[in-house]
Amino acid sequence: MDAKLVRSVDKANMFGVLRNFHAQVKAAINIGSKADLTKFDKYSMRNIIITGLGGSAIGGDLIRSYTQYEGKIPVFVNRNYTLPSFAGTGTLVIVSSYSGNTEETTSAYLHAIENKCSIICITSGGEVEKIAKKNKHTLIKIPGGLQPRCALGYSFFVLYSVFAKLGIIKYNTKDLDSTLQLIENTAGEYTNLSIDQNRALKIALAIKGKLPVIYSSADLLDVVNLRWRAQLSENAKILAYGNLYPEMNHNELVGWKLNEDILKKIVVIYLRDDEDNERIKLRMDITSGIIGKYSDNVINISSDAKGKLERIFDLVYLGDWVSFYLAILNGVDPTPVDIISFLKKKLERIRL
Repeated sequence: MDAKLVRSVDKANMFGVLRNFHAQVKAAINIGSKADLTKFDKYSMRNIIITGLGGSAIGGDLIRSYTQYEGKIPVFVNRNYTLPSFAGTGTLVIVSSYSGNTEETTSAYLHAIENKCSIICITSGGEVEKIAKKNKHTLIKIPGGLQPRCALGYSFFVLYSVFAKLGIIKYNTKDLDSTLQLIENTAGEYTNLSIDQNRALKIALAIKGKLPVIYSSADLLDVVNLRWRAQLSENAKILAYGNLYPEMNHNELVGWKLNEDILKKIVVIYLRDDEDNERIKLRMDITSGIIGKYSDNVINISSDAKGKLERIFDLVYLGDWVSFYLAILNGVDPTPVDIISFLKKKLERIRL
């Protein structure tokens, strides 16, 4: 790929943001380590709700997935104007809004106050910061200036520190260091514009002109699956779909039969993990053979990293770069999301 082409399409320099992601992760770990959470008692918490939307919510999804077999307190991710009915005095609500101005999140925040929930806010400013200061809620400030989806380092690794400080998970310095090192090392590969030496670019070329459908297990990589779909939509400006095993074997699999002209346009991406349930691995293998009769565009992707956190971010980071290069191949600037901005402006004019 030509460097001039990248610069001409990538006007807002997402290339640089992705290249320096390891620095963002390092900064986020530092911010989280300084947060004062001594007033919170995990023994009084019945559940935790992380409320946010889009790029600000994905960090919550990842921490929920990462801790699901370790944490002893139920964790929910809320993407709505209101909170679930169980939210109350035994609930810790973590308000995650990168901009601080997401209307659904500020609405849910006010709902949390009404329900007398314990509250922690993670934001770069905006209305969330104002409400937090007015009510003297715990506020963890993160740097602004990025697209929310590009601030995953802040939205996840600050949460990681929060969960560790609350005693919900163990703070694993070794895992954090190895994950940080992995991101820094793979940045060298993904910034290499030679097709033969860049896995992300190869995958982007295989996806170009097709409809990606992403499958994974419902365990460690369920949110990685979601992240890939969201990044392909926002960065490359294409529709992307996906589903999880074993659920898709009980319904969606039957849909792989008719509309053969459409099925041939689909590229199936399997995100696989060594610790997937053995029956899930078998299901994937059998299903892949069934799907292969209708679409010969199948890509299997996995991580060779050892730790869970490493494997998650190995594949997250790969997907971010795939979506970036697909945007370049599609001739669209990956950063702007004009249609979302248009929608927000429309909503601002209408107050119910």
